[in-house]
Amino acid sequence: MPVYNRSSATDIRVVNQWNEGVSWLAHPHEEGERASHAIKADDGVWIIDPVDGPGVDELLESLGAVAGVAVLCSYHARDAGTIADRHGVAVHVPQWMDRVDERVDAPIKRYEATFGESGFRVHRVEPLSMWQEAIAYREADGTLIIPDLLGSGPGYTVGDERLGVVLSHRLFPPWDILGGLEPQRILLGHGEGVFEDASEALNDALTGARRRFPKALITQFSTNVRLLIGAMRD
Repeated sequence: MPVYNRSSATDIRVVNQWNEGVSWLAHPHEEGERASHAIKADDGVWIIDPVDGPGVDELLESLGAVAGVAVLCSYHARDAGTIADRHGVAVHVPQWMDRVDERVDAPIKRYEATFGESGFRVHRVEPLSMWQEAIAYREADGTLIIPDLLGSGPGYTVGDERLGVVLSHRLFPPWDILGGLEPQRILLGHGEGVFEDASEALNDALTGARRRFPKALITQFSTNVRLLIGAMRD
């Protein structure tokens, strides 16, 4: 099983679907479980950190016209340019985020706090000098998008966790950004989203991150090394 499958996808799997959006895995069997999202907004449909695959356009058509593509992590350029070009829209990137421009063959539009009229406010996070991400939250419907710091895929959760802090940040979980939020749903860059009791899952992930660090170190270290090496090859 590849960590990240860089070949063209031959299948996609819808992992979350609700009235205002859909999430899918374009390579359902890769270890990294890169998740993509399409979400309705006042100005159309926004595609978040997408990996392309057969059937993606049909999913988008069911939601409406595409307003733009948003990249929320410096390592999530993925297929943003390909999909943006196909729909004749720009790729929206935070003003402060590096690496994306040279990996996207489509018009780039920079923004400060929100992309388009999506209603999402983004919060700047730089866990490491080369790792920059924008955590996005739309208060109107309680939708929270976390690209990398938390996830549900391999390398994130331990024990009964439905959502886990990445191993490198379990000792210092991102309370300053996430601690005061009460999301109705949490969409992730890696793994299926959390839709049931999302606020409770988030609080459990943050409060238990440090306490569960020893177990996470033992069970997740090798997986995290593989995921890191795979990401650095992008």
